[in-house]
Amino acid sequence: MKVLKDILYRVNMKAVAGDTGVTINDIHFDSRKVKLNDVFVAIRGTQSDGHDFIKNAEDQGALAVVCEEIPENKINGVTYIEVEDTKKALAYISANYFDEPSSKLKLVGVTGTNGKTTIATLLYDLFSKAGFKCGLLSTVKVMVGTEEHSAIRTTPDSITINSYLKDMNDVGVEFCFMEVSSHGIDQHRTTALKFAGGIFTNLSHDHLDYHKDFAEYRDVKKRFFDELPASAFALTNADDKNGPVMLQNTKAKKYTYALKSYADYQAQILENNFTGLLLKIKGQELWTKLIGSFNAYNVLAIYATADLLGLKTMEILRIISELNSVSGRFQYVISENDKITAIVDYAHTPDALKNVLETINSIRTKNEELITVVGCGGDRDTTKRPIMGNIASALSSKVIFTSDNPRTEDPEKIIADVEAGVEPQNFKKTMSVTNRKQAIKTACQMAGPNDIILIAGKGHETYQEVNGERFDFDDLKIVNEFLKQLDK
Repeated sequence: MKVLKDILYRVNMKAVAGDTGVTINDIHFDSRKVKLNDVFVAIRGTQSDGHDFIKNAEDQGALAVVCEEIPENKINGVTYIEVEDTKKALAYISANYFDEPSSKLKLVGVTGTNGKTTIATLLYDLFSKAGFKCGLLSTVKVMVGTEEHSAIRTTPDSITINSYLKDMNDVGVEFCFMEVSSHGIDQHRTTALKFAGGIFTNLSHDHLDYHKDFAEYRDVKKRFFDELPASAFALTNADDKNGPVMLQNTKAKKYTYALKSYADYQAQILENNFTGLLLKIKGQELWTKLIGSFNAYNVLAIYATADLLGLKTMEILRIISELNSVSGRFQYVISENDKITAIVDYAHTPDALKNVLETINSIRTKNEELITVVGCGGDRDTTKRPIMGNIASALSSKVIFTSDNPRTEDPEKIIADVEAGVEPQNFKKTMSVTNRKQAIKTACQMAGPNDIILIAGKGHETYQEVNGERFDFDDLKIVNEFLKQLDK
């Protein structure tokens, strides 16, 4: 239980009606969860407006309501706090309610279009192997020490983040690594958190269904670095043209990493094949099981972060060489008889798909075919669909366009949008199979000895989302089953 005025610390209040000295139980932004003596924060979302549910919260016993406009019909005994932005207010209220848990560990945020999950997860693995108690907030999972929780979204809401961080405090977690999405930054879910460091990976076409244009998307990412404290570090990819932009107004200590440009942390790729990468970092050779130049950037970011957080160089190199790839990120299986390689990757943006395909093409001998199975999600940025179709058809021997979480859209309409980007000379390479399982089966049947199949877009996801329902669907499991059938 907390005193209301204590959890309002740093909240910019415009008006107050009622007593802020009351004792409250819990905080919620979902009116259905409100119980007696709770605080209800009315959030304006894309689907609904919490202000429409203030009465519901009051009926269920809310003792305080935080809103952007105090309702005309106030209830006696209920305290109303009017603020400029309830999302921002929720961030401070959550941090205060859980006793500012981010200040009691070293929290490192990872943002950018691609690589967030890989970097955050491998940092968790690296520091855990180095003997530290760690936490992880990622797209794939949440880890509180060694206890695993399922993840709902890339950056959870402020209450959930602070609740997990408090749990981490309780079990003695020293470092937490967190994916920071543009949605999370824009909706102030990371506001009020104290970060020890921030990492920028890269920026490419994504989430333009949410952000009005690329400039807004970039500027939202930049805001994360603008808000870092002077005590933190800001580490950016100098090879990405937006890398220097992220550091323009930050108060944090600035560091860069790169493969092609001058940077504080530089690496050179010595070998790149299907078994891993041989890198040279600061005069030391490093072998890693991760594959492809895009993973060379990820490894370099991990190395730099570990160095900035105080780990010794030889220990960092030793542990990185032991790390395995992250679930759904360039995971592969090879059939026993025909040696068909099937790769499953989360690549769901044009840049990520291009990186994966270029990596495969740089490694393969060109005597084998590269068959790509790819689709685009429904109810999301439609402008990237033809670009994905163009990239897949240009960089593959054959392409099968299929469904990928169509949600409320017609899967065949999505596929038509993707096909619109295929250039005439590549049209004969392509076909469409709407059913994703059938598409994967078709790719396996088309593949000959030593051919490569890339199944892109879903990666770690183990479901297909159709009309509000999620059905079990695991790309890696399904392709493995079909390859085993071919081996019989």
